Amino acid sequence: MNYSDEQRIAKIRETTEKLLTYLRDEHVTPDAVLSREPIRWAITTPLYNIGEHVYHLSDEYKAAHSGIPWSKISGLRHRLVHDYDNTNWSLICSILFDVLPQFYEELQNL
Repeated sequence: MNYSDEQRIAKIRETTEKLLTYLRDEHVTPDAVLSREPIRWAITTPLYNIGEHVYHLSDEYKAAHSGIPWSKISGLRHRLVHDYDNTNWSLICSILFDVLPQFYEELQNL
């Protein structure tokens, strides 16, 4: 299905909210991410989905909202999918617990 930029942003917002809710409701900590493979599996799918939708946003949309690091977000998806065995889970923890909440707030303003 071809989504408009607005539909993609809605999907990104929804998936980000669900991921943040999962982290909160399941009391996921950085230590849990680092030590428990099932948690890593649970968090990577939403990150894939977010990155894939970002990748397909139009260049015009990304340029109009250039304060968001779109290429890093889609690049994360590519790294997780194509180089999963070499994932830096400490970096993923930083993204989940430091960057993702701020990203969600930025999405609310789009």
